[in-house]
Amino acid sequence: MAQKDTLLHLFAGGCGGTVGAIMTCPLEVLKTRLQSSGLSLRPVFQVQLGTFNGAGVIRPGPVTPGLLQVLRSILEKEGPKSLFRGLGPNLVGVAPSRAIYFAAYSKSKETFNGVFVPNSGIVHVSSAGFAAFVTNSLMNPVWMVKTRMQLERKARGEKKMNALQCARYVYKTEGMRGFYRGLTASYAGISETMICFLIYETLKKYLAQSRFTTPDTDTEKGASDFLGLMAAAAFAKGCASCIAYPHEVIRTRLREEGSKYKYFFQTARLVAVEEGYAAFYRGLIPQLIRQIPNTAIVLSTYELIVHLLGEPSK
Repeated sequence: MAQKDTLLHLFAGGCGGTVGAIMTCPLEVLKTRLQSSGLSLRPVFQVQLGTFNGAGVIRPGPVTPGLLQVLRSILEKEGPKSLFRGLGPNLVGVAPSRAIYFAAYSKSKETFNGVFVPNSGIVHVSSAGFAAFVTNSLMNPVWMVKTRMQLERKARGEKKMNALQCARYVYKTEGMRGFYRGLTASYAGISETMICFLIYETLKKYLAQSRFTTPDTDTEKGASDFLGLMAAAAFAKGCASCIAYPHEVIRTRLREEGSKYKYFFQTARLVAVEEGYAAFYRGLIPQLIRQIPNTAIVLSTYELIVHLLGEPSK
């Protein structure tokens, strides 16, 4: 029975992750481009008035391109297909990633329920943190390749590297260590997962109580229940993303090819000194637009499959 439950969580998590990845890929590409140093502080000439003779003085002023500017640039220079760059490794990685995560979360939750007060906040936080640590450690090479592909800028019609070519190039130029660039930032990002699941599980318990049931009952669930779970997941992810977002910018910088960014704190200091603290939140808007519906889709798909094929998650 335990093995069957584990396989169920693996399958449900994989399905949820795959559906979410396909539907939100263009937003992830936009987010990654905005996070990178390649788009930072592009010179734009601005006319400044106020000289003695009334003439304007043209001075270069650095600005950061916005979401629509980046989207238009990609469509004009690289074509619509570039909005799906990195989807291959994303699909290869997202199913096992989500499967590993939800299986690890479910198993660790069972363990922590025997150590702490069952289904308490500390159980949810500890389970989410452990699951994220395991997933990040195993899947970082796949996400590294995905990020490199999303950062690759080639004009429309130029041949772009596929996932296998990109992986070979990383290995040839940086060795095995290259596949683990940004891992420290991913570990820092575990805080986002912990916050997200703490809020989500709290809201989930509240929704169950509002129906005069508990999460462990077999009461039939309707469409409104899953809409409630989607809303809870969206709210939880939105809050967590806003709080822990800077680690994403640092992770993208660490994964850039031949960059000056070497370590987590060194990268954080460079970004703060050279671009200001606002740079840590570049790409937050597409991240929220992508992650909120993506998390809602992933978690609700997971809950639906677990509900249909087996016992509700404990």
